[in-house]
Amino acid sequence: MTHPTDPAPARVTTERRGALLLMGLDRPDKRNAFDTAMLLELATALTQIEDDDELRCGVLFAHGSMFTGGLDLGEVAPQIAAGTFAMPTELVDPWGVQGRTRTKPLVVAVQGKCLTLGIELLLAADLRIAAQDATFAQIEIQRGIFPFGGATLRFPQVAGWGNAMRYLLTGDEFGAAEAYRLGLVQEVVETGRELERATELAGRIAAQAPLGVKATLASARQATEGGAHFQAAAQQLGPEITRLFGTADAQEGLHSFFERREAKFTGR
Repeated sequence: MTHPTDPAPARVTTERRGALLLMGLDRPDKRNAFDTAMLLELATALTQIEDDDELRCGVLFAHGSMFTGGLDLGEVAPQIAAGTFAMPTELVDPWGVQGRTRTKPLVVAVQGKCLTLGIELLLAADLRIAAQDATFAQIEIQRGIFPFGGATLRFPQVAGWGNAMRYLLTGDEFGAAEAYRLGLVQEVVETGRELERATELAGRIAAQAPLGVKATLASARQATEGGAHFQAAAQQLGPEITRLFGTADAQEGLHSFFERREAKFTGR
């Protein structure tokens, strides 16, 4: 039995392997859904990579049968609706829309279901490896809201406008082969090998010249994310999701989620 004064269990595990830091989402009993603690723990782990000169690359994976069910709406949604949650500016933002910018590479291994915020984690990373059983869905639209972790900014860049809108505007699920076609993942491997392959690629990256790697990332990011339009859109994500959470449709979306039924939207 857990004593009331005991610290809460970690939501993100960390393991150093030479120049790599392996970070594991570890809330499998809750579908690895992100609550506030998990958001901050992942940001802290990425900040550790940034601040440690011996660490050259990060590897992100998930414990359990699925990558993530996305955001823990019951815990986080009220804070977002009230506009009271923000990533601390001293921490690296895993989604790259607020807070510190990540300057060292990140490789992600994904298996099982990867929903909403999980896809946005992939889009903000540098290399993505998927297991054959991986499935993906950006389902915010089915909850009366919109993706606010960067999918609207990066998915069209990665997949092209029509390909991105096909899934952003429907919330439909797609598999690993489609994710590869879209450019969301770079390799699809046998289920169970995704972390091994991601770690192998991270090791190859870590063996290169650190300053050259950081300069490459910075140059590519400046070309794709450095424009005024991208920055303006990123700054509007927070205010817009707060506005949407205040609508009747968003409330209907949340109720339908918890009641496990199809939502009936009215446009209000």
